[in-house]
Amino acid sequence: MSTGPHPDRYPGAGRGRPTLDSWQEAPDNRWAFSHLGELVPTATVSRRSPAAPYSATVRLDVLEPRLPGLEQRLEQSCTDAFLVLRGSEVIAEYYRPGFAPDDRHLLMSVSKSLCGTVFGALVEQGLIDPEQPITRHVPELAGSAYDGPTLQQLLDMEISVDYSEDYVDPGSEVQTHDRSAGWRSRRDGDPENDYEFLASLRGDGRTGEFQYCSANTDVLAWIIERVSGLRYAEALSVYLWAKLDADRDATITVDRTGFGFANAGVSCTARDLARVGRMMLDGGVAPGGRVVSEAWVRGVMAGGSRAAMTDPGFTSAFPNGSYTRQWWCTGDERGNVSGIGIHGQNLWLDPPTDSVVVKLSSWPDPDTAHWHGLQNGILLDVSRALDAV
Repeated sequence: MSTGPHPDRYPGAGRGRPTLDSWQEAPDNRWAFSHLGELVPTATVSRRSPAAPYSATVRLDVLEPRLPGLEQRLEQSCTDAFLVLRGSEVIAEYYRPGFAPDDRHLLMSVSKSLCGTVFGALVEQGLIDPEQPITRHVPELAGSAYDGPTLQQLLDMEISVDYSEDYVDPGSEVQTHDRSAGWRSRRDGDPENDYEFLASLRGDGRTGEFQYCSANTDVLAWIIERVSGLRYAEALSVYLWAKLDADRDATITVDRTGFGFANAGVSCTARDLARVGRMMLDGGVAPGGRVVSEAWVRGVMAGGSRAAMTDPGFTSAFPNGSYTRQWWCTGDERGNVSGIGIHGQNLWLDPPTDSVVVKLSSWPDPDTAHWHGLQNGILLDVSRALDAV
């Protein structure tokens, strides 16, 4: 029997097992973002078919001649997985040491774009009208910030909510939200679950101006549950994941009631996330059938209201940027659209080259101009390099 040292159980993390109160912070996030199911309860988002064998990985050889130093830039921006899908072919792929192609990675707020897509699938099937008031489907939200606004305003994040999205402030609503969903240790007085938290939110009744609010996506998921009759994890499987011909099941974290944390809790492989982008560039059609209508996709790609966009961090990089249907729209000459998550998660669509770029990362900070600058620079440079591929 071997008496040698045991292998490191938490490679890349700090000392010992990451906790509910440390897993989102460096260095623990390096391990936790691909092992969240060991810390937080999760539900399976089934692919509903036998798993396919993995093909060999592709290196960066196609891009490196046009982008010298790309691998170094990926390393410097704490990349865990990077992939370029052009048409139906993976033409470039990178995984940091210790991370494999079949490893799932936490998507953070790229999860929002998946939720918006499931909502769009219900619209496609005639089960829901975006112009309806939110409380038509969830009367429990009467008296909250969501009493009065429409589903479209919810999709586009144009509702005023008393909700601070300051990820490092323990007193912020986003941290209370985390605790209600099981992402952090509970405190006395916290809502018992995510549903209770959402119903507790208040606002001043204003609409029509962009306010990024993670709670909005969980309200969408609540509506999806009511309209579909399914738990959110099951709806995500039925209306999206099972149609993608995915390599693996995805997972989603759930609160103590089993409600999926739709705004941030999905984990999947980089290759499977690229399949979501492929479906969007294919006009809403996946190998397993239509997911959303062409009109829905056109609405996403056209962008939202520029007048409503008030996020200085986004508009400083993309002056014509907007937000619609849970997607960020750059408004640039390429028409790039992206799902974006803190700590460096991106599902980037490049229509001129019919390409999808996935970048999954574990930045030490959740959301700073420095890291976004590195990330945006890589994504834009890769898009331009693809013009010559």
